Amino acid sequence: MSLMPKPRSALKPIAPIIAQPLRQVTDEELRRYADLIYRRTGIKISPQKKTLLSNRLGRRLRETGIATFEEYYRYLTGLPNSHPEWDAFLQEITTHETFLFRDEGQWRWFKNQFLPAVAASQPEGIKQLRIWSAACSTGDEAFTAALCIAAAFPDLSRWRVQILGTDIGIGAVQQARTATFGERAMRLVPEEYKSRYFDKLPNAEVWRAKPKLTAMTTFRQHNLMEPLRERPFHLVFLKNVLIYFDPPSKRVVLNHVKSLILPNGYLVVGAAEGVGDLMSDMTRIQPWLYQRPSQPQAKGVAKPLSHSLTR
Repeated sequence: MSLMPKPRSALKPIAPIIAQPLRQVTDEELRRYADLIYRRTGIKISPQKKTLLSNRLGRRLRETGIATFEEYYRYLTGLPNSHPEWDAFLQEITTHETFLFRDEGQWRWFKNQFLPAVAASQPEGIKQLRIWSAACSTGDEAFTAALCIAAAFPDLSRWRVQILGTDIGIGAVQQARTATFGERAMRLVPEEYKSRYFDKLPNAEVWRAKPKLTAMTTFRQHNLMEPLRERPFHLVFLKNVLIYFDPPSKRVVLNHVKSLILPNGYLVVGAAEGVGDLMSDMTRIQPWLYQRPSQPQAKGVAKPLSHSLTR
């Protein structure tokens, strides 16, 4: 056997690598998936989202080894509602980027106005503060609230703070429970907060919240189209999620949420949620901020926080 290399003319040419075109759902598949997602979550998937839906479903095909969108639809709809694949599917569809201190103007209001008002409104002794971060994703919003509270009230022994984060995706909830965030999610966190309230994990660009923050937070799965079995809250964050709902679904979600806001408590929404027509029973303070009246009243200036917050 000769060990001499073959002449160049005898070498087989290397076939060029041709990128496979991105598979997309058909119009009929889009309609069926959109209907399925709407029935499960209240979220509307428009025809303009065909590429986005195709990409996200494609990840589920690769994970499950299923060949086509049609086969995956049949597989999914044949599963019981408690099957983990439903969670994986909904997590893929509803995930969006988030990070700590997103919408900095809202957090300035939270630190400079809301927290001092809550503190002043309650009598001496153990003070209470309950916050709900609805559609919390990986917990960035809940931990931003915990950060601000820890900085504002160094002596937390005088406070009973409960921050509940909920999300429809169990994967997001599990990630939130780890209390870990990458550099991108931490990019707006002040350096003094990083060193005081987080530990940098060795050999990783990851930060983990310290017990002072995790003691305030709990996370669990919840579908906003269903009532949340909880005591009322002083403040609810419901941001950057209602834009995916149609008016009937928005009404259902807001009815559930508003029923859990204490008198004189607040609702923070995204600035572009389009909920003004559904908020006539609350006082609009900013395009993103509403206050529940202490009692039913005509539209007017919001009343200040009062001792009713502790009831």
